Amino acid sequence: MAKLGTIFSDKGCKALLCGSGELGKEVAIELQRYGVEVVALDRYDNAPAMQIAHRSYTLSMLDGAKLREIIEKEKPDFIIPEVEAIATSTLVELEKEGYNVIPTANATLLTMNREGIRRLAAEELGIKTSPYRFAGTKEEYEAAIKEIGIPCVVKPIMSSSGHGQSTIKCEADIEPAWKEAQEGGRAGAGRVIVEGFVEFDYEITLLTVRHVGGTTFLNPIGHHQVSGDYRESWQPQPMSDKAIEAAKDIAGKVTAALGGRGIFGVELFIKGDEVLFSEVSPRPHDTGMVTMISQDMSEFSLHARAILGLPIPGIRFYGASASKAIVVEGNSTDVVFDNLEEVLAEPDVQIRIFGKQEVKGHRRFGVILALDETVEKALAKAERAYAKLKVIVN
Repeated sequence: MAKLGTIFSDKGCKALLCGSGELGKEVAIELQRYGVEVVALDRYDNAPAMQIAHRSYTLSMLDGAKLREIIEKEKPDFIIPEVEAIATSTLVELEKEGYNVIPTANATLLTMNREGIRRLAAEELGIKTSPYRFAGTKEEYEAAIKEIGIPCVVKPIMSSSGHGQSTIKCEADIEPAWKEAQEGGRAGAGRVIVEGFVEFDYEITLLTVRHVGGTTFLNPIGHHQVSGDYRESWQPQPMSDKAIEAAKDIAGKVTAALGGRGIFGVELFIKGDEVLFSEVSPRPHDTGMVTMISQDMSEFSLHARAILGLPIPGIRFYGASASKAIVVEGNSTDVVFDNLEEVLAEPDVQIRIFGKQEVKGHRRFGVILALDETVEKALAKAERAYAKLKVIVN
């Protein structure tokens, strides 16, 4: 029987977020709707989820000793990793000691970098993927490119939001791509994955929820990236019946292998009716922010329900929807969003401003959401709202 006690009492429920960005913030909000005490961790002060959490700590989550110290002090009912760069070996130890890691410590370990999950999918589960090689030295990297061939994509094995990712289109790109991967990884310099190009018609995120009542698949989400960084997403992505069934089969197998409860963002390439596995995140996905307007329960709400062992009997889909990331460029701690009355002038348009305080280069500061009769109309509506937004970087 699922039950939740009074917050701050000995019967209350406490969740500890390892990662406090915009996605973690939405998870924190949804948990607080159920009276859950939220403790937020991140590597910098005043991260978005920290602004609404009951308590917060600033630390490198790769510091296993410090992470353990905080967890043993707080004694949370749930440890919820929201980023890849975490001392996963510490989480594995803590899980063995009785702590509940979402979805599981092993899932966090396997998905903290691209190597663990790619080997699980391709080599253990036999799921079709793009051709790939891993490299830990520059010599191995150059050998991998020769084997995979040009064009190819290079990514740090641990990164997010496209950081450190490059496309190699000619030999002149090889050296800069290596440098970019070494500088853009979440845990600093290290191993990379070299992926061969595959022909595909489009790529999707299939949000997959493992919960007390089984596994639920959301409508597929299409997206547009720039240098590996999500800029737009829409739901639903039109797919053939055969392709959607193949996508669900792959997502079901991968998430079952990872285990536990919660939402998973399964990334897939689609070519006609054929589906190839790309990546999976055992947490809400940035492309899934579109669900904040497309459904009665967003990906964050579903994650909270699954974590707490609450039922998900059905999800009401409101209709074709789109999201457009607000990416700010420059170097500043003084960013202003102006002309909001025009941005929000049309019906079924929303905006989320994440509360980030600093940009160095480029950074996602918010998202525009739109609902309309078709995906095309929703995307156009989001674009119109975005065009009216005035971002002032002082």
